[in-house]
Amino acid sequence: MGVSVLTIVRNRSHHLRQLVEGLRRSERQPDELVIVDMSDTPVSVAPAGFPIRIDRFETHGLPLAAARNRAAALARFENLIFLDVDCIPLERCVGILADTLAHHDALLCADVRYLGPDDARGVWTEEELIAAGRHHPVRTFPDNGVREEPNPGLFWSLAFALKRARFVSLAGFDEAFTGYGAEDTDFGFRASEADIRLLFVGQAIACHQHHDSYDPPLQHLEDIVRNARTFQARWGRWPMEGWLRAFADLGLVRWQGEALDLLRLPTDAEKVATRVLPEQHLDPPARSPARLAN
Repeated sequence: MGVSVLTIVRNRSHHLRQLVEGLRRSERQPDELVIVDMSDTPVSVAPAGFPIRIDRFETHGLPLAAARNRAAALARFENLIFLDVDCIPLERCVGILADTLAHHDALLCADVRYLGPDDARGVWTEEELIAAGRHHPVRTFPDNGVREEPNPGLFWSLAFALKRARFVSLAGFDEAFTGYGAEDTDFGFRASEADIRLLFVGQAIACHQHHDSYDPPLQHLEDIVRNARTFQARWGRWPMEGWLRAFADLGLVRWQGEALDLLRLPTDAEKVATRVLPEQHLDPPARSPARLAN
């Protein structure tokens, strides 16, 4: 069956070019790449040997659920591979995910490796990326084949795959989650509730390109608080607990029992203080079981 690779982008055109380059080098190239572009200035990409369609999505903020659903609706093929724009798929990644979907009607997570600030900034080789990439400290992948993961909170939206019919049966990502945070955790929980297995796939490697980040992500405070409330009301537990605890420690929120109140917005100085320094890239944040990475 054909393979649609789907990505969404907002103001990361350099990362997008490297994602396309990874697909161009793939042993099994996709049958199409669908790009949902939310950037301030429209993106463009060079021809890559497979069809590329760019859908312009005029929006504000970072509506992750809506953008991913839009990409899936545009896909022409049965096998869907979602890659965040920061990810460079290595040469076997697409092929292994497609082959695994042929044998397992499941929700698949690729093995994401974190790159440093100087990696993949120009010409690169796969060997260099493998040497530089760091494993996530919590998610463990088999050397080959698949490992079933019982905790749906470990679903990883950075690089994942599933069949279109499964995505449709779940009604995609829930757009009640607006902006950033918890939409992927909710998707993982709903997949588990529908008896869709979560499989971690060995050797389906994608390398996550470094970008400025904050821990906790104060720039998304309002989105995270709003979406955390939505998640808690639905599932009876809090997502992103590490971030919520950090917000509470900073006096930004009041978090007690089933109540979460936004007290104030962060100052510029607080944002600067939580910026992840380049040398800290060697330790990808573990965060909470219901939201471990982005």
